[in-house]
Amino acid sequence: MKLSFLKNLAVAGAALLPLAAGAQPADAWPERAVRIVVPFQAGSATDLITRQLGEALGKELGQPFIVEARPGAGAAIGSTMVARAEPDGYTLLMGGPAAVVTNRYLHKNLSYDPDAFELVSMVAYTPNILLTNTEQPFKTLPEMIAYAKANPGKLTYASFGPGTTSHLAGEMLRSVAGVDILHIPYKGAGEAIPALISGQVTMYFDTIMTGLPHVQSGRLVALGMSTADRAALAPQIPTIAEQGYAGYDIAPWYGVVAPQGTPEPILEKLNQAINKVLTTGELREKLAQAGAEPRGGSRQEFAEFIKAEIPRTKQLVEQAGLSIQ
Repeated sequence: MKLSFLKNLAVAGAALLPLAAGAQPADAWPERAVRIVVPFQAGSATDLITRQLGEALGKELGQPFIVEARPGAGAAIGSTMVARAEPDGYTLLMGGPAAVVTNRYLHKNLSYDPDAFELVSMVAYTPNILLTNTEQPFKTLPEMIAYAKANPGKLTYASFGPGTTSHLAGEMLRSVAGVDILHIPYKGAGEAIPALISGQVTMYFDTIMTGLPHVQSGRLVALGMSTADRAALAPQIPTIAEQGYAGYDIAPWYGVVAPQGTPEPILEKLNQAINKVLTTGELREKLAQAGAEPRGGSRQEFAEFIKAEIPRTKQLVEQAGLSIQ
């Protein structure tokens, strides 16, 4: 009888093994450090936001979240690295417009598939601010539009570079306002801000983090925010949308993605953790200081957002006349 009991117990235990094995990835994860790859330079807005998120997730999940910058090729190098990584939840990518959406229209032989990621969660977005210098004959967006229509081709706008959100924000403005303004690409705020202040360009779509201090000092003038809602960091600045261009809404965004095939339980656990830390005062305060607006949401909401961004971005890229490299 004793042997029979032990035999039955062994059979019952074996029957439970698949359930235990199936539950293990999410229950045990993370058992060691998790790497979040940033496909841009260390010190960039993406890097800063990722480090803030990683610190919060480390406290929440009990393991370090290590941020690793892998810049180059318009986010393609870091994105490729993550796309080819083991789908075990220990290598993630802080994705954004370039990595997940725009690159598919800019590179003929892209080294990774932008659709071959598991979407985990939106994290935040940073509003762009349309700036001009104090020497221009306009101080508001309506005045700029009127001047641009009266002087087609005379006004220029700077951006982070071809195909960036900063560039496409200008293309969207050209389209909705029906104005002829010329795009002048730069490598970032370090080049574009001095060019704007000195009058080499007349406007610039910059992130609120680097652009707002120049508005507050009186060196530059803010014409409008690029997002649908006013920025928490600068509620006094009206949006472009509310100044007569309903539906105008474009900004750099940040979202965590994982290699295709990462187990669903891990993806869900990570999504829940991200949404939880985004509600804490500590992380929200740090994001606010960087000019970032927390986003969060479900994995399905992230997927719906990307689905809407793809055709809109394609239209803007074609409108800008960007050629595939």
